Amino acid sequence: MAHHTNHDTAAVPLHIRRTHFDPADDLRRLTAGQPVTRIDGDPQADGRPVWLVTGYHEVRQVLGDHTRFSTRRRFGTRTPVGGDDEWRPDEAIGQLMDYDPPEHTRLRKMLVAEFTHRRTRRLEPRIEAIVDERLDAMERMGPPADLVQHFADPVPGPVLCELIGVPRDDRADFLRRCHAHLATLGRQERAAAGTAFTRYLTALIARTRKDPDGGFLGMLVRDYGDEFTDKELRGICVLLMLAGLDNISGMIGLGALALLEHPDQLERLRADPSATDRAIDELLRYLSVPHAPTPRTALEDVRVGSRLVRAGETVVCSIPMANRDPALTAEPDRLDLTREPVAHVAFGHGIHHCLGAALARLELRIAFTALLNRFPRLRLDIPAEDVPFRVLSTAYGVQRMPVTW
Repeated sequence: MAHHTNHDTAAVPLHIRRTHFDPADDLRRLTAGQPVTRIDGDPQADGRPVWLVTGYHEVRQVLGDHTRFSTRRRFGTRTPVGGDDEWRPDEAIGQLMDYDPPEHTRLRKMLVAEFTHRRTRRLEPRIEAIVDERLDAMERMGPPADLVQHFADPVPGPVLCELIGVPRDDRADFLRRCHAHLATLGRQERAAAGTAFTRYLTALIARTRKDPDGGFLGMLVRDYGDEFTDKELRGICVLLMLAGLDNISGMIGLGALALLEHPDQLERLRADPSATDRAIDELLRYLSVPHAPTPRTALEDVRVGSRLVRAGETVVCSIPMANRDPALTAEPDRLDLTREPVAHVAFGHGIHHCLGAALARLELRIAFTALLNRFPRLRLDIPAEDVPFRVLSTAYGVQRMPVTW
């Protein structure tokens, strides 16, 4: 069966290559039997060699060791920040992933209360309304409809705008800039979109400081005031938007495709809706839409698996490979919605574990439940092998998915 992507394999960095729902065969061949592999000339590292970590236990070791593996040094436009060899991309300044402790500890401590399950659930009625609005529009339009264009992509943006506190009238333009910044465009186009995106956030933060509302930004300003700098508030918003858009849309589209291609699993889910949370956990593990978390830089010589990573070397952790490691669970390449939840790394691990994990799970539960209830006869309108995938994005996903019902 041929599965399409929009890019030549040679142009896709090794660690993000996929074959349908699985890590690509050439990635598996290269790393077979060795959880840590040296990759020469990785394009994500400006052509420098990197260590690619694919074993489950080794990925958890790297992600869980913030004292020896730093997220501070990033790939992108270099901006000096106080050291001869330390730099950050302009559009990422202030992001949580751009900090190590103690700065990271200070910021996350203030943020974590806003992402507790109790507070996240306050968004539940609004998420349900956004999901229903998209399904209403799909139903009115009638089949066939592109599930990605009309459901997977339009859901997470309004949810994130609701969370942050972007005014309704500004949302369409704000999301257009976000998507342009995420799109696979030339560097100049992305830079221009990123500049417009962050300029808007700067103005929004200034307005919120003068008149805090009930949104996420307003709460942070009201509760902590000047304990957050404007740069830090902007970086937090950037991280939420850039991490949330493609990851959630990717999971909705890819998850729907996985369910349709595994009708036995779909029937189990329909027969027992109370098992939806467990099913979502398995979809998160099986699909692993984030290719890799922020690359780490070794701060000292450290042994990972049987390999010695030298101080200053770059380490990239493969989320899909770690979540398909037999060390994590039996038969990891099989989708089993009844599987007992396991400690997968779809949301990362350690101090940089995804802050919005509870919100993401809530969105996915609402989206899948509503989609399957609304369209009990949902099915693909094209052969499964003709569904195109998006690879060169922040998260793996389906580019187009015509469905009928």
